[in-house]
Amino acid sequence: METLLSLDERRRAALNNFESLRAEQKSIGKSVSRASGDERQALLDRAKELAAQVKAAEAEAAALASELDELLITVPNIVEAGAPAGGEDDYVVLEEVGEKPVFDFEPRDHVELGELLGAIDTERGAKVSGARFFFLKGVGARLQLGLLNMAIQQAVEAGFTPMITPVLVKPEAMAGTGFLGAHASEVYRLEADDLYLVGTSEVPLAAYHSDEILDRASLPLRYAGWSSCFRREAGSYGKDTRGIIRVHQFDKVEMFSYCRPEDAHEEHLRLLAWEKEMLEKVEVPYRVIDVAGGDLGSSAARKYDCEAWVPTQGRYRELTSTSNCTDFQARRLKVRFRDEDGRPQHVATLNGTLATTRWIVAILENHQQADGSVVVPKALRPYVGLDVLEPLSR
Repeated sequence: METLLSLDERRRAALNNFESLRAEQKSIGKSVSRASGDERQALLDRAKELAAQVKAAEAEAAALASELDELLITVPNIVEAGAPAGGEDDYVVLEEVGEKPVFDFEPRDHVELGELLGAIDTERGAKVSGARFFFLKGVGARLQLGLLNMAIQQAVEAGFTPMITPVLVKPEAMAGTGFLGAHASEVYRLEADDLYLVGTSEVPLAAYHSDEILDRASLPLRYAGWSSCFRREAGSYGKDTRGIIRVHQFDKVEMFSYCRPEDAHEEHLRLLAWEKEMLEKVEVPYRVIDVAGGDLGSSAARKYDCEAWVPTQGRYRELTSTSNCTDFQARRLKVRFRDEDGRPQHVATLNGTLATTRWIVAILENHQQADGSVVVPKALRPYVGLDVLEPLSR
């Protein structure tokens, strides 16, 4: 923090020096036309000196501003009061919902079920694209499409505007949302085009209104983005190598909200409620955790995760996450609104997962039957077109 403050002080001083020299340069420029003789020559000599000084001062101010910007990108958001202290293991469980299934047979994991159903093919995914890639086929493809369509339908009913977003974005969008800080190694970059593959549609949705002043009366603005998502999973070698829990490519429906800063806390709770509504529709046991401040990442001030029970692992695994980013992203992306006095203020941005490919894991494992078939949750059946997913061998 001392380095940041010192650098900001130096930048301000350099900027003041540039502006002072520039003002003197303009003043002399006006005086030259009125002067003559030795006075004129002296003014011309001083103008020449000032031209070099102004150029040097401008370069110094620009360099310090660039250095400050690079340092500011590494500074995370301010944690919301009430968030748990600590790191990854210091979350607080807020509630547990649903009964964990009790099987009178040895439950199969989602990979074995996916193979029996002809739904998931990780072997050919690895053959074609490498580790952590897969094919969804047959009922697996229908299950994902049904799940994401149900998520979009719920979002529309809640007043969200559905969006199919770009999956390639400019560096400004990725940096503005906070994804080029500590977790930059997780992001795929196309160097030849200087574009990034998004790990969530949060990125293009946050940048959608960059450099704009929004109508205060229109807030909150809510979007539901459907996109493929890409993550390098750097540093996760050896973790979740089996199946489709931790993969390089998946599909997701993401809620995104622009609202007034004073409304952000309540909007965050609304996003969490919509996530819980979706989880209850797929009838899986889950818990809600309040993520500790040291595990929030750079952009979030508060984050809640919903984790579904995975029977064969005997533990909960994250299915959804919702974050209140306050004005962290809006400041970087220059998204504002005018307050009651007409003054520009930065909006707050929030995001939350409504459905993603990983949900298939929890649905298959929690709703499996002894013969390898899987009962489709009642709310999901109209979107999948099936009541039961049957093994191919039948």
